[in-house]
Amino acid sequence: MIGRLHGVILEKQAPEILIDVNGIGYEVQVPMTTIYQLPEVGKPVTLHTHFVVREDAQLLYGFAERRERSLFRTLIKVNGVGPKLALTILSGIESDDFVRCVRDGDTQALVRLPGVGKKTAERLLVEMKDRLKDWSIDGTAASASDTGAASNNDILAEAESALVALGYKPQEASKAIAAVNDASMDSSEALIRMALKNMVS
Repeated sequence: MIGRLHGVILEKQAPEILIDVNGIGYEVQVPMTTIYQLPEVGKPVTLHTHFVVREDAQLLYGFAERRERSLFRTLIKVNGVGPKLALTILSGIESDDFVRCVRDGDTQALVRLPGVGKKTAERLLVEMKDRLKDWSIDGTAASASDTGAASNNDILAEAESALVALGYKPQEASKAIAAVNDASMDSSEALIRMALKNMVS
């Protein structure tokens, strides 16, 4: 299993990034919480990874923090939750906030996430409660990184594309981005983060 990658970021197109590790390019699916913490293209990065082998694909998922990977691995053990949905959940809500929802039995916050209906939310609460009883909430928030200047139209297009890739319908993505669009935002990551926060709050 590939448990860790250290290399240089070649491309960032949320929720996927391409990392050059000694001449080999690894395509890695990452949650938006990790995207926010990544350095700009051309800079070195280290990710904690989870490798999934299927009959039709080999997929690599990456996380900025070990505890986020741990939560991802716990999520995919839940009946009906695969890696894609787990990634979407972690993209739409901070790890500590998710744990709080589980401990407080807050299904309303969970059903606002794409792909999470009432039954899935209830299943998450039931199956995750015992598994997260030792989780330590540290309150650390991820910070957005500067990815360099880009045109406002490019930023909007990248943000909408990322939301669609995370499971939102195109109309929902467009509406969410339009609701929080601010000319002062100089990266798609900042816009995506604000849109996701607005949709699940």
